Amino acid sequence: MKKQKVLLSGVQTSGELHLGNYFGAIKQMVELVNSGNYESYIFLADYHSMTTLIDKKERNNKILETAAAYLACGFNKKEVAIFKQSDVPLVTELTWILDTVTPLPMLFLAHAFKDKERDKANEKKDVNIGLLNYPVLMAADILIYGADIVPVGKDQEQHLEMTREIAGKYNRAYNTNTFKSPKAYSVKELEVIPGIDGEKMSKSKGNAIAMFASDEEIKKKVMNIKTDSKAPNEKKNPDEVLIYKIHKIFLNKKEDEALRQKFLNSDKNPYGYKEAKEELLKTILSYFSEMKKKYNYYLNTPKGKKEMLSVLKSGSKRANKKASLMLKKVRKETGLDF
Repeated sequence: MKKQKVLLSGVQTSGELHLGNYFGAIKQMVELVNSGNYESYIFLADYHSMTTLIDKKERNNKILETAAAYLACGFNKKEVAIFKQSDVPLVTELTWILDTVTPLPMLFLAHAFKDKERDKANEKKDVNIGLLNYPVLMAADILIYGADIVPVGKDQEQHLEMTREIAGKYNRAYNTNTFKSPKAYSVKELEVIPGIDGEKMSKSKGNAIAMFASDEEIKKKVMNIKTDSKAPNEKKNPDEVLIYKIHKIFLNKKEDEALRQKFLNSDKNPYGYKEAKEELLKTILSYFSEMKKKYNYYLNTPKGKKEMLSVLKSGSKRANKKASLMLKKVRKETGLDF
C-alpha cells in the first residue's frame, strides 16, 4: 500500500471568517482533505496569536469560533486531525532546536516582520521577539509532522521558503535527511478575492463579507459594494463590475455565463446594480445557510460544543503521536537523548 503524503495547514485564530478565507483557501482545503489522498493535520494557531493578542478570554473565544467555523465548512472528521497548536507543546521544543541553526539575518528579512515592525514603529509600540521568531515556529509546525504539502496564501510563501531553508540547515548540521522540503499548494485563480471596495478582501480593511454574520449584516455589506454611475439600461462590461467579480466565485460555468449576459445585454434588457446586489445577496445567504446552522450548533449549543471539543481532543492525540516520533529522532540526532 502506497504511503500517503502528509498535508499540514495552520489556521489563524482570528474568529470571524469571510468569503476571501473560504474561497481563497478553506473550500480547496476541504476538497483536499476529504479526497482521502492525504494524511491531514490542521492546527488552530493559538501560539502564533500570542504575538499580537494578550487577552486570554478573547483568545479562547476566537479559538472556539474558528474551530466551529472550520467544522461547519464540511471537513470529514475521520480524514483530518483538527487541534489546537498549544495542545502539542513539543512544537515549542522543536522551535528552540531549529532556532540554534537559523541565521538571525534571515528572520530580519521576513516581509511579515518588516511590515509589523514598521506598523509598530508608527504606533510607538515595542516589537516582540515572537514576531521576529514567527517563521521558526511556523517551520517547527510544518516539520514536526513531516509535511509534504502546505496550502499557503501568497503572503506566506516566503515563510514556507524559510522553512525549507531551516530544514536544510538542520539536515546539514546533523548530517541527516530527517526533515523534508515541504511544497506549497495554492489555487492561483482564487488567490485574490475582492472586497466590497474592490481591494483584496480583508477583515482588517473592513471590506469583508463575513460567512457567518447575520442576514442583516451581510445585506448591509452587499448593498455597500462599490459601483459606477451607469443606469440599469446601459450596457456594462461584467469584468469591470465588482458585483460580478464577487458573484462569479459562487457560480458554475453555465451560471457564470448567464450572469455575464445580464450585464452585457442590459442596454436591451435593463439590469441595474440594485437588482444585481439583491441576486448576489440571495446567492450568499443560500450558499452558507447549512454551514451557518452547523456553526451555530457547534458554538452555541451544549451538545455541539461538547462534540467540537471532543474533535479537538481527538485531533491533538493524533498530532502528539506524530510529533513525538519526530522529536524522539531529533533528540537522538542532536545528542539530547543518549
